[in-house]
Amino acid sequence: MREATAAIIVAEDTRLILQQRDSIPGILHPGKVGLFGGHREGDESFVDCIIRELHEEIGCYVPANRFVHLATRTGPDLDVEGGTVHGEIFVVRDVAVEQLVATEGTLLVIHPAEISTIASNLVPSAYSALKFFGLRL
Repeated sequence: MREATAAIIVAEDTRLILQQRDSIPGILHPGKVGLFGGHREGDESFVDCIIRELHEEIGCYVPANRFVHLATRTGPDLDVEGGTVHGEIFVVRDVAVEQLVATEGTLLVIHPAEISTIASNLVPSAYSALKFFGLRL
């Protein structure tokens, strides 16, 4: 079972900050659009995991009290055929886009009203999370 976490990141101007995934062999959904996040390590909490992942992937330190829990998903893994997952999805708002530097993939900053234009390119877990967040895909 994968234990993973991800964050829906909302910029100061209400745009969404997503990850355009690298197009390299060996990663899940190369070239697709997803949320920033990753796998839980050791005994870290899911909040500690998303704090670490955002720092590693976009150079942004966000304190734990700024994350709002959105959803938990336990069961069939939407991203790995035949796999299972325990995933925690968080929301963090008012992030300054100009301070971010992507170290994995590239930043894709998009207005929520335009999310349907990239819906077919979203990784399954991001599609599900953004839909649960209330966006029309």
